[in-house]
Amino acid sequence: MRIATITNWAYGATVCLTLASGIVMLLASHADSVERQAVKQRQVFDQLTEDVETDAWMLSDLARLFVIKKEPSILEEYRQKESAFKGVEHRLEQLKDNGASGEELMLLQEGLTIIDELQDEQQTALTSMTRGDEQKAVALLYGTFYENELERAQSQIDHFRQILDKRIIADVQAATKTSKALRTASEVMVGLTALLFLFVMGFILKRRVLHPVVRLSDVVHRLASQDYAVETPNFTQIDEIGDMAQAIGIFRENGLARQRLERERDADWAIRELLARMTQRLQGCENVADVINVAELFAPNIAPGVAGRLYILDRDAWEMRCAAEWLSPEGVKTAFHPDECWAIRRGQGHPPVSGEPDIGCYHLPESQAHRSLCVPLIAQGEAIGLLSFQHITPENAPSRAYLELMAEALGLALANQRLRDALLEKALFDPLTGLRNRHHLEDTLRTQMTQAMRNETPVSCLMIDIDHFKNINDRFGHEAGDQVIKSVAAIVQRAVKDAGLAFRYGGEEFLALLSGADEEAALVCAKTIYNEVHTMSLRYGLSEIGPVDVSIGLASYPQHAQGDNLLRAADVALYRAKELGRARIVSFGMLEAG
Repeated sequence: MRIATITNWAYGATVCLTLASGIVMLLASHADSVERQAVKQRQVFDQLTEDVETDAWMLSDLARLFVIKKEPSILEEYRQKESAFKGVEHRLEQLKDNGASGEELMLLQEGLTIIDELQDEQQTALTSMTRGDEQKAVALLYGTFYENELERAQSQIDHFRQILDKRIIADVQAATKTSKALRTASEVMVGLTALLFLFVMGFILKRRVLHPVVRLSDVVHRLASQDYAVETPNFTQIDEIGDMAQAIGIFRENGLARQRLERERDADWAIRELLARMTQRLQGCENVADVINVAELFAPNIAPGVAGRLYILDRDAWEMRCAAEWLSPEGVKTAFHPDECWAIRRGQGHPPVSGEPDIGCYHLPESQAHRSLCVPLIAQGEAIGLLSFQHITPENAPSRAYLELMAEALGLALANQRLRDALLEKALFDPLTGLRNRHHLEDTLRTQMTQAMRNETPVSCLMIDIDHFKNINDRFGHEAGDQVIKSVAAIVQRAVKDAGLAFRYGGEEFLALLSGADEEAALVCAKTIYNEVHTMSLRYGLSEIGPVDVSIGLASYPQHAQGDNLLRAADVALYRAKELGRARIVSFGMLEAG
């Protein structure tokens, strides 16, 4: 049974007992009233009977006194008293109105009848006195009959008083007994009411106040120590305890919300620190591979639990190619056309609102169409890459702002690398032939010579010059001359392959550094270049250019030169080849032998 039901039943019983006690008290009060009424009735009856008795004896005494003294004043007084003496019916009606019983009235009526008869005797005696028959009057009032009648009247009145006293005493005793019993019952009911009230109060204080307050106190202490994991008691009663429990529950919810906000704030600060650290690392990247490594390291930490891929735009094939992935995303990392991604089409994250119905990107697997987010890498208004995230749920969904910041940092880093590569290519490579230019030669030669001296390995240098190049420009124009330069450069690049490096040294001059090649190996490479140039066929428009020949000077370390003198030695050999009529290969060793 619920505590509220028990309380209600106890309250109802208390009310019933209180009402019953009140009714019993009213009954006891009525019994007291009956007792008081009986006592008052006795007083009234005593007064009435005493008046009858007094009046009767007074009239008898006056009549007797007149017969003896014969004084008119006595007779006058008798006449006055007689006229004031009430009749039998009037006196009986008065007693009846005051509650006399039938038996009592009968007794009193007999006494009053005797008194009336005595009054008749008195009248007869007074009449006899008036006639002068004093002896008869004395005989009537002082005779034995008269005395007996007086005693009989007195006996009747006394008997009436005895019966009346007996009844009145019985009524008083009954009323007293009833009043006492009712008062005792009322007191018992009041005591039961008090006991029930105390029991209910103790029960309520213990079960409805003390126990809840103890539980709430424990919860409050734990909440004060910021232990918001504590479960607040669910007191649903509508009272102060329920209000306190509700207030404590609200306080706990606010504490949990504050802790959640603090965790989110700490997580935000951690992510911001990660983004700042990632940006710093991206600024120190030397190439695209460094950028990819940074993305693979930081992306899973910036978006925990969210798988993803990094795509970079391949301008030549015009495709998005997967450069990195983390946390095992679904689907195959195949290249796709940029138009297959709505984020690249729109130039902003897609879908714009996570979880809302929207068209999915075509490059994603169907299972991830509505659980993904694509963020383009924008640089100078152009999409150069893409961040594609999968397995996004409401529980692990990262802040879009952080993902966009990460995409912005990666886009800027890739754009900087591309710009750096372009500038480096312009600074180190010849734009016409694609070969390294003269600015790159000094660092390369120093590096290779250092390695050769450390490892005691040879290094050879080929100086190549296109013969009569000015005549080709004059006859066919500069465009034809550029075509010749590009063709010769391609032959030199193929001949060197992985064995060395090819450079455009001047206008129509080329240079090849052959690491690990001695004079004999370098001579083989030089003959290859010479023969392929001599046999190539070039046309410019309808005209055929050719034949084209080259002069080659060769020098080797350590056979012909030391350190920086290697280029000078090769240049001397080339100069000698031109002196000998061009279209030939001259080694610096031949000059020493000659």
